[in-house]
Amino acid sequence: MASISATVAAFVHTPPTLPDAVIAAGRRSLLNMVGTAIGGSGEAAIDKLAALLPVFSGAPTNTLIGRTERADMLWAAYINAAAANIFDYDDTHIPTVIHPSAPVGPAVLALAETLSAQGRPVSGQALIEAFVLGAEVTCRLGNALHPTHYARGWHITSTCGVFGAAMAAGRLLDLSPSQLVDALGNALAQGAGSVETLGTMSKSLSVGQAARGGLMAALLAADGYTGPAEPLEGKRGFLALHADQPDLVAITGELGSRWEILNNTFKPYPCGVVLNPVIEACLALHAKGGFDAADVASVELTGHPLLRQRTDRPGVTTGRSAQVSAQHAVAVSLLRGRADLAAFSDAAVADPEIRAFGQKLAFRDDPASALDAVEVRLRLTDGQEILHAVSAAKGGLGHPMSDADLAGKFRDQIAWRRLSVDGDALIAAIEGLEDTSDGAAFLRATRPSTF
Repeated sequence: MASISATVAAFVHTPPTLPDAVIAAGRRSLLNMVGTAIGGSGEAAIDKLAALLPVFSGAPTNTLIGRTERADMLWAAYINAAAANIFDYDDTHIPTVIHPSAPVGPAVLALAETLSAQGRPVSGQALIEAFVLGAEVTCRLGNALHPTHYARGWHITSTCGVFGAAMAAGRLLDLSPSQLVDALGNALAQGAGSVETLGTMSKSLSVGQAARGGLMAALLAADGYTGPAEPLEGKRGFLALHADQPDLVAITGELGSRWEILNNTFKPYPCGVVLNPVIEACLALHAKGGFDAADVASVELTGHPLLRQRTDRPGVTTGRSAQVSAQHAVAVSLLRGRADLAAFSDAAVADPEIRAFGQKLAFRDDPASALDAVEVRLRLTDGQEILHAVSAAKGGLGHPMSDADLAGKFRDQIAWRRLSVDGDALIAAIEGLEDTSDGAAFLRATRPSTF
């Protein structure tokens, strides 16, 4: 019986024909990723990474999405991945809460752009296939470790994403099965990421490294750089390091017939995914009105325990930390009626009324609650209670964002960055990706003429 690592490699080397629904899901994920990379491309952390290019980057051959600078292939993958994830506005796989597109998409795009410059363009169809395969490996590894891995404090997007990026790049490089196993081993040597970094600039380092490390892992394997025979399931391999009892069937079961990309979701708000139902409920309460900040004695959130574990962050001081703070999300959506990029900015966090209101928040864990559900209870100073429950938030599997929703989100992020980029043309190019002979050609249109 083939090892798990060998089974994954064989799947990537000779995948089945992707169903139409899987191709569409892959294209939607890429569209969302490019949009979030544009939206995040001007953040201070990305500016600081781009400032390192003269010291660390090779020849400036590759596109930095939403920026005028260029970088070498590996640094382009790194910075585009960091930009795509920095607002926590990218996709989310259910139930693992992995953001599969941020590490995998930039690695695939950077390699495809390089191959095109060498006269070996990658078709849009091949690009989507490689991306889907990388996302599949990422999410299946996450399924095998969920929920222990994330609960231990590992940033699952980065730790699993480096393997997906390696497999996606390996597919484009047409690596042999044994080379793909080597790529998994090379990825194992480069994995990192801690939940402790969420809400800080440091988070972007592991996400960027997952894309860069995965791409480098595949390039090294193509050049004969070898690794362990069982990088995933070995005695000291990835799975044993990160869980006491990993679910091995979650990796290989129905491989090629059940697709995890179909469990990928898209966020309507730039924050941690468990805050989506909270914001939806608070926006609904704001729209109904009948109270102001002084009228509210307390706010109680009843939801999945992960809501409290990941977002009980009072007194945040930056927009980045606000993305994972229920105290801020409740206050800004309930009192201001907004949950856009500006609502999670440094300026919004500095609002004294928003900061004070966050102190009124309390949590009540309900292990039976779905991740995309919540009950928000306002207790007013006159003794009244106002309740609003969300059973399946917009953006979740039960209420997915439409193509029009994703296009609107894409345009909003261009507007947020105030870039001279033709959003409609970019959306059309990505939506028609399957029919293009050069799947990376659209990247040129993500670079603004002025910055």
